[in-house]
Amino acid sequence: MKTLIVILYNIRSTYNVGAILRTCDGLGIDKLIFTGYTPFVDKGLPHEQEKLRKQIHKTALGAEDILDWTRIDDINDAIAYCREQGCKVVALEQGKGSWNLAEPRDYNEDIALILGEEVHGIPDEILAKCDQLLEIPMCGKKESFNVSVAGSIALWEIRKSSLNDKRTHLRTPE
Repeated sequence: MKTLIVILYNIRSTYNVGAILRTCDGLGIDKLIFTGYTPFVDKGLPHEQEKLRKQIHKTALGAEDILDWTRIDDINDAIAYCREQGCKVVALEQGKGSWNLAEPRDYNEDIALILGEEVHGIPDEILAKCDQLLEIPMCGKKESFNVSVAGSIALWEIRKSSLNDKRTHLRTPE
């Protein structure tokens, strides 16, 4: 199975962070990178960390304790780290030349997927550093999904090509 890293860039909501963490655990994501002002339990004073832990736990339900993660405050450093790991850097964002996630495609390379801030998305200067953009086609009047929902859709589409019928990817009960 290929490497799949998720970069959380300037995600504001602890509940979105928790939901993304739970999805990442469910899909066997290899590593998470917290960057920008994305909240996690590694920042602030002890009482602030405890508050964040409780909020994130509401939706992560323990995934926050079992996933491999790191914080790289600067998004440019996070992108450089992922490239050093041999990953193609991909952003989930609408834009010129973006791949439509509804179109069948095998994702055979190591990938680092950037999920961006809830309201403004990922800035153009960061998109310019990405190897590819992925876009979820919208059928309704809204232009986008919530970041945790969009992240889940994209991660499933990327990951599903590496799953197999023998289900050897599933964890065995402990």
